[in-house]
Amino acid sequence: MSSRISASSQNSAPGPQGSTETVAAPSLALRNYEAALTPAHGALLRQLQRSFNATPQPSELWPQVSQKLGSALCLSGCLAYSYCTDNLMLPLAAAYGLGADPLAAKASLPLDTHNTVSLALAQLDPIVVAEPAELIELVEDQTATSGSVRPTTPQVAVLVPVTYRGEPKGLLLLYRPAAESWTGSELLLLADIGDSLGAAIAHGMAIQENLALDQKLHQVKDDFLYKHKEIEEAHREAELAYQEAEEASRLKSEFLANTSHELRTPLNGMIGFLKLVIDGMADTEEELQEFVGEAHNSALLLLDIINDILDVAKIEAGKMELDLSVVQLNELFEDVSKKTRRQALARNLLYEITPPKTHDEVIVYGDYQRLLQVLLNLVGNALKFTHSGSIAISSRIIEKAVMVNDEEMPGLLEIRVADTGIGVSLDQQAKLFKSFSQVDGSRTRQYGGTGLGLVISQKLVEAMGGEVHFYSMGEELGSTVTFTVPLYQKPVMKASTESELDEAEAGLA
Repeated sequence: MSSRISASSQNSAPGPQGSTETVAAPSLALRNYEAALTPAHGALLRQLQRSFNATPQPSELWPQVSQKLGSALCLSGCLAYSYCTDNLMLPLAAAYGLGADPLAAKASLPLDTHNTVSLALAQLDPIVVAEPAELIELVEDQTATSGSVRPTTPQVAVLVPVTYRGEPKGLLLLYRPAAESWTGSELLLLADIGDSLGAAIAHGMAIQENLALDQKLHQVKDDFLYKHKEIEEAHREAELAYQEAEEASRLKSEFLANTSHELRTPLNGMIGFLKLVIDGMADTEEELQEFVGEAHNSALLLLDIINDILDVAKIEAGKMELDLSVVQLNELFEDVSKKTRRQALARNLLYEITPPKTHDEVIVYGDYQRLLQVLLNLVGNALKFTHSGSIAISSRIIEKAVMVNDEEMPGLLEIRVADTGIGVSLDQQAKLFKSFSQVDGSRTRQYGGTGLGLVISQKLVEAMGGEVHFYSMGEELGSTVTFTVPLYQKPVMKASTESELDEAEAGLA
């Protein structure tokens, strides 16, 4: 039980400028105050302590104590002020007896308003203020509302510091009519309430700080886990990039080895046949022409390989130039037929070229030489990998407006090259359009070539505003490659005959 009580003399004289002078009272043991709390006051103290223990939020403690004390002690008013270190103002935390919404005005009590305010905080004891008019008027002026009622009779007040371990946490200002003096039991009650409330506030603040620290630790942990996940993801990406770089390096090494072989083969053929001619090994004119022809074919093959390598270099450097203009489809198909039909027939393959059924010429927009190069690449692959069966070149009109070089074209022409050759397994098809990569090199190497044809064809078609697609159901099931090129003008289509419609419905067309 606290015995650190001080009180003003009941006959206190006004100090300078009308302020009330306060005099520290002797301890309770030397005054004729009650030596203990009354049962009612003890019960009130225990009730408040239980309430304090059940309320972890410091901001909720102030309204509780002000309301309970105001009602239990029949006060005219009870004001609760919180305290913050290095702050010259005590903000109003709760109020009893001031009418509606007293906190809306954000009232505060300056430390230098009354000499007893700073004194109460400094000596940490309850202080009785016999003439508290100055304090009450200040609060009433700050919180004046339509519901406020200013006391009309003289009041007597007590300033109760709210402390914990000698450190102030706030201040309670209690006042009632001067006719009702403050008893020793009430002052003891208020002293103990100030200690209990200060401990509860300190405890609540510690809980809030711990919660805030716990949240911060959780946030730090989450941030750490997130950063760790990012680092792991970056590590996986770096490892994947490293593996891809190693794979690209390996593919380039294989490509260079394969290409050097492909270059040597026609070069050796040229040198060999020309050596035979130089040494006069031809016995007849026909044999001489045969040697020269073989040397010429080897030179053309060598030129094709070198052109493919140069094209890839230009594409990767972004220096591929196209001469876009109108191209007649029939002329393109005739040129392809002249260059490939004889080879197909020599291998006993069925060879077909089917243009769209139109009344007028089909005209596309592209680079003629590059379109011819694409078709020769696709047909050349079909010839290379097809031992028996057929090679079919077909085309169809797609009515879909497209933009090419900021110009709208009326549609697309799709050209399809289908064969009955060795096909490609489903898991190997992703490699078809990768530079320096061949599908199952152990299986296709016997056919020769650098493996650049499809890659070059794809890049050329895309540069002309089209797309390339590859289809195969698997090994030994043939392959189909399609590519599109923009139409320069929309042709007039022929109506399908009745037999053609029946075939289309049956899935034969």
